[in-house]
Amino acid sequence: MSNIERWEEVLQTLKDRNGKYLTAKTSGGDISQAIRKKTFDNGQKPYAVIVSCSDSRVIPESIFNAGIGELFVIRVVGNVVDEIVLSSVDYAVSHLKAPLVVVLGHTGCGAINSAINGNASGMIKTTIDKIYKIIGEIKYDYLATCKNVIFGVNEIKTALCIQNSHLKVIGAVYHSDIGTVDFDIV
Repeated sequence: MSNIERWEEVLQTLKDRNGKYLTAKTSGGDISQAIRKKTFDNGQKPYAVIVSCSDSRVIPESIFNAGIGELFVIRVVGNVVDEIVLSSVDYAVSHLKAPLVVVLGHTGCGAINSAINGNASGMIKTTIDKIYKIIGEIKYDYLATCKNVIFGVNEIKTALCIQNSHLKVIGAVYHSDIGTVDFDIV
């Protein structure tokens, strides 16, 4: 799978594999001893970068039926793109040559809900405040999630100075209740 170089092919692969996930009872990605050894000996060659929420119900490797070495997954509360996330994305794109970056929001996100309702406290409040600045007065989960995803996509595009047609940055929303993914959130 790591020989995929065009973002269009990668996007279709993610869509196809999400389709398989919808009827799967277990994750279908290769996690065998052979792939562990291969990626250890030869390095990783992920075909996509996924920036997703750290929510335990959102498992990109399962959602996209992927195994070891296929996806470069960055998980952070509310899939908020900050300097640390940007440096990880830059590494995956520059050094590992991943042709596609997906900012993956999800329905039922606690961080989005906290931003909508203004009820965050403690250390997470800084992150929730950032999300609130992004979504403003939007009170609908899906719309707020989309706006947050679009902001993350734009942050990555700006930081990486996207001028290369070989790299694509897109937004997507995972429907936590049914397992489908809406791609190209704009």
